[in-house]
Amino acid sequence: MNRVEKSKEKYKQLFGDGVPAAYATDPDFQDILSRFIFGEVFYQGNLDDKQRELITLVVLTTTQTLPQLKAHVGAALNVGLTPVEIKEAVYQCAPYIGFPKTLSAINEVNDVFKTKNIPLPIESQKTVDEDSRFQKGLATQVEIFGDVIKKMQESAPSNQKHIQDYLSSFCFGDFYTRSGLDLKTRELLTLCIVSSLGGAEGQVKAHVQGNKNVGNDKETLITAITHCLPYMGFPRTLNALACINEIFPEN
Repeated sequence: MNRVEKSKEKYKQLFGDGVPAAYATDPDFQDILSRFIFGEVFYQGNLDDKQRELITLVVLTTTQTLPQLKAHVGAALNVGLTPVEIKEAVYQCAPYIGFPKTLSAINEVNDVFKTKNIPLPIESQKTVDEDSRFQKGLATQVEIFGDVIKKMQESAPSNQKHIQDYLSSFCFGDFYTRSGLDLKTRELLTLCIVSSLGGAEGQVKAHVQGNKNVGNDKETLITAITHCLPYMGFPRTLNALACINEIFPEN
């Protein structure tokens, strides 16, 4: 099967029998897009379509390409992702892109869910309360990054210690501890989020190490970043791959 046939098969699997609107106005461009994304990138590496659509959702949320996000929410449902998994992937973006952008993405997700008659709100995935979110978040940080977290907290200047506390209680306590997605998936999605931000190579390296620590191998990370390429472009992709190669040197 050549890449044209592959792209048509994959597009139908994701989006049904419809034809992209761009074929009416920009057929050459749409041909390039379809063949590259759906005929090449989707077939590279070791991720399944559910993992790929989760990655697509978080990158489109991060880059705020909301019409495409809405289309991929439908695709995510078509490949078997649950409403919980879709919501949790979008929620995972909040500590890295902020609440306003995340809320804009949530609105798009909700619009699709309403058209599909998916009841809202979906079931809660919360596992912490006000008394436990800091300690459980800190424990999750240590599980991902090791004892360096405690050293970071101890060495933080007194006027910046609250930021370290927020990382533990908010980023990792409020989000990473939620059910619906496992830890390896959340950490892989976070790598894709920070990679697609651009200019966050320090955090990219940290999350490459975090992925390594939780059991995501180099091939998985390369495949994930490759899948981000059509949505975030070559500069950010190459920067992320450089970070991966620094943490996982080539033999």
